[in-house]
Amino acid sequence: MKAAIANSLWLAGCLPDYARFQHAARNVRAEQESILRRILAANAGTEFGRSHGFASIRDLAEYPRRVPLRDYDELRPWIDRIAAGASNVLTREPVRLFEPTGGSAGGSKWIPYTASLQREFQRGIRAWMADLFLHDPALLDGRAYWSVSPAGAPGGRTSGGVPIGFEDDTHYVGGWQRRLARAVMAVPAEVRLIPDMDEFRYATLLHLCRARDLKLISVWNPAFLSLLMERLTEWRDRLAHDLPGRAAELRSGEPLWPSLRLISCWTDANAAGPAAALAAMFPRARIQGKGLIATEGFVSFPLAGYQHCALAVRSHFLEFLPEGSEIPLMAHELDAGQRYRVVMTTGGGLYRYKLGDIVEVTGFVESCPLVRFLGRSGYISDWFGEKLNEAHVSRVMQDCFTGLGMTPRFAMLACEPETPAAYVLYIDTPGPDEVVERAAARIDEGLRENFHYSYARHLGQLEAVRVFRADAASEAYFGAGVQGGRRAGDIKPRALDCGSGWRRVFEGDPARGRISSRLV
Repeated sequence: MKAAIANSLWLAGCLPDYARFQHAARNVRAEQESILRRILAANAGTEFGRSHGFASIRDLAEYPRRVPLRDYDELRPWIDRIAAGASNVLTREPVRLFEPTGGSAGGSKWIPYTASLQREFQRGIRAWMADLFLHDPALLDGRAYWSVSPAGAPGGRTSGGVPIGFEDDTHYVGGWQRRLARAVMAVPAEVRLIPDMDEFRYATLLHLCRARDLKLISVWNPAFLSLLMERLTEWRDRLAHDLPGRAAELRSGEPLWPSLRLISCWTDANAAGPAAALAAMFPRARIQGKGLIATEGFVSFPLAGYQHCALAVRSHFLEFLPEGSEIPLMAHELDAGQRYRVVMTTGGGLYRYKLGDIVEVTGFVESCPLVRFLGRSGYISDWFGEKLNEAHVSRVMQDCFTGLGMTPRFAMLACEPETPAAYVLYIDTPGPDEVVERAAARIDEGLRENFHYSYARHLGQLEAVRVFRADAASEAYFGAGVQGGRRAGDIKPRALDCGSGWRRVFEGDPARGRISSRLV
């Protein structure tokens, strides 16, 4: 009853933003123009706004002429000044906190959060939640597990006194609705602060097992939930001892969450295989692909009845760079079947920020584009001049696995530069060796679409793609990231890694993995 009341009130609070999104979906250009004008007017008097002439920008065509495209490193001098205590730098509003996130090359980024940026996130979250509840009302009378902020998230303050990191997951919801969200959470937010990963997982499972009425699970990486469920099998007796009321179900293997209806997680690009494995693990629940939600901004969210996600056209001002072009298009100018790099301008002070994500437009809801995530642009592996891009590698791998009917639990390509140098397909799949080696051959052939990779192969600088079969690869990958100081929420399924030495990570002991000795 408590969950039903809290969820119903939460739905009521989300309905206005859902209605506004539906209106915006029919008027994409006007909505986007309104957002940009609001951001420019609010921040015209800041250091950044004055230096780029925000006050004199009269039309949308003038904005890209005044403000160049930038990535995080190009914005870092302004962000560093805010961290040191300066105000009115990127935004008129004070920066409430910095939310850390990992960069593609492994470096840490601090994203400034203002009240305006938080409201922009909330517009997308509320439209999504309203659509979810309206199309599946049975979700209203149960609890939910939300994993947003990772275990061991860093805290503290910058040298200028700005807090680092949200206190708990419900800050993304904000306002009075935050209290409602906390009321229906199956796992208390404090659990995420447990530093030991095994203890964090056990505490999470303990709370989840108490929540027999669990209806919804929302995680980022599908492998995160799979690893959690593997621990459930290992710790059944311990959990049964600590939860005598559910001991019989735990020991018998009966479904612990008979009413679980929906699991929200990444399903695109290199998350497709782990998401499929999760679907097999929870056959009664529906898997809903997450939208493109980055620490920097809220780009898209799922809608019932559509395979892919709608652009969050009420959140930020969005621009899109077609493949091979630096000439931006606005959201109302996109074409189905085309691929674009995402650029965003937000109320948090990111102006024409190159997010680094590539999306493909798959259709429209009204005039609002539907998109799917393809991979990261600008993430390049280049040991011998091969210049492999993650987005290309991801497409090649997905085409290969689809063609062979494979759904690997884990698959990643990385270079082993020692002689004989080659890219290695690290894979966890039940398929036979000959199928996996056929996959490696197809991937190598697909990579040769890239002239630079093909030339490195022609010169003998790189041999053909080889195979390394690794058991429990997702856990090893996840553990290596945490031990390396990365936040759990930043550890994403990746088709390509620019580093080397992964064989040592996945091998563990000699029986754990093996590398193909013959070229394929």
